[in-house]
Amino acid sequence: MSQRRAETSGISDWINQRLPVNQFFIRHLVNYFAPKNLNFWYFFGVFSLVVLANQVLTGIALAMVYTPTGAEAFASVEHIMRHVPYGWLLRYMHSTGASAFFIVIYLHIYRALMYGSYRMPRELLWLTGCVLFMVLMAESFTGYVLPWGQMSFWGAKVIAELFGTIPGIGTTLVHWIQGDYVISEVLLKRFFAFHVIAVPLILIAMVMLHIVALHSVGSNNPEGIEIKDQCDRRGRPLDGIQFHPYYTVKDIMAVLGFLIVFAWVLFYVPEFWGLFLEPANFQPANPLVTPAHIQPVWYFSSFFAMLRAVPDKSYGALVMLSAVVILCFVPWLDRSPVRSIRYKGIGSKIALSCLVLSFSILGFLGTQPAVGGYLIMARIMTGVYFACFLAMPIYTRIESCRTPPKRIQG
Repeated sequence: MSQRRAETSGISDWINQRLPVNQFFIRHLVNYFAPKNLNFWYFFGVFSLVVLANQVLTGIALAMVYTPTGAEAFASVEHIMRHVPYGWLLRYMHSTGASAFFIVIYLHIYRALMYGSYRMPRELLWLTGCVLFMVLMAESFTGYVLPWGQMSFWGAKVIAELFGTIPGIGTTLVHWIQGDYVISEVLLKRFFAFHVIAVPLILIAMVMLHIVALHSVGSNNPEGIEIKDQCDRRGRPLDGIQFHPYYTVKDIMAVLGFLIVFAWVLFYVPEFWGLFLEPANFQPANPLVTPAHIQPVWYFSSFFAMLRAVPDKSYGALVMLSAVVILCFVPWLDRSPVRSIRYKGIGSKIALSCLVLSFSILGFLGTQPAVGGYLIMARIMTGVYFACFLAMPIYTRIESCRTPPKRIQG
């Protein structure tokens, strides 16, 4: 037994001399001190990593069987669902995982806005997260086109035409993206290459950069105070605890609960009543038949509602793009003397509530026809969405805030 342990130790020492695995583990898990009061909202960062792993593994398996041609793409998806062993499970894991990804990311962003995780010194952490969100949108859209159903085809057509609104180079850019003068299998092949190779490489690189930025400045907490300001003689935060084993065990239990919910959706309502997989996408793409109502998948519907709220297509595309880009400026728009919503004034609390409400209503409106009351409401909610950000320098400066404690209580 002792000889076997010595051999194992020898192999471990040999590896660590050439690849410091133990040092990496100790530095980023054991010696990484996180605030001791992290709550439920902080699980969603871990959930996003779990979903990312699911998307990568199931995506590799699906790519082995999928055929990216106009004539066979839809049939190959049907083949996966009906004939490939457990193909239906892989496909539903991937499609449900895409929606789960956006659910946890939206809640992750909400937590950051609520507790001020974008404030100094975490501006770069927030910016990497914003870029990561944009890359995720590109990855999900290219994947959404691949089944080559009716909504995939016409959704690709709508998005491609948006690039045509760019002055001067719009038409040329559309033809370059499509690889043709119309939506064809050339675009399908290009999107397949982007979805399985180019964008995932950028996505994974941005995830790593986001984690590096997090570990450089440390985690924020619900109180919005810096635990590094109060340290013991060894330089360890008084209000921090080791990430491992305390938070790793806690995260594992949370992940198990998340997987139970994910499995329930996967096995009982994988299409989620038409939200995760639209009924129109179970019909093969037909360039000659336009769907009565073109709508994107649910996680893009809020931005799609903003696009349609503006009569001019060029300005609509600009508004939709601005709705995402404006997130990057939040660290400089917020002038409040405190970070956390717990100590901010009534103005910040009302604005955050209005932001969530407007985005949710826009999500519903994006699935409805852009006519009558729906169109008017979309315009109002678009105005409310942008007002929450543009008015932030005003209400965060004039509102009365409570003084946060110097240390985490309890």
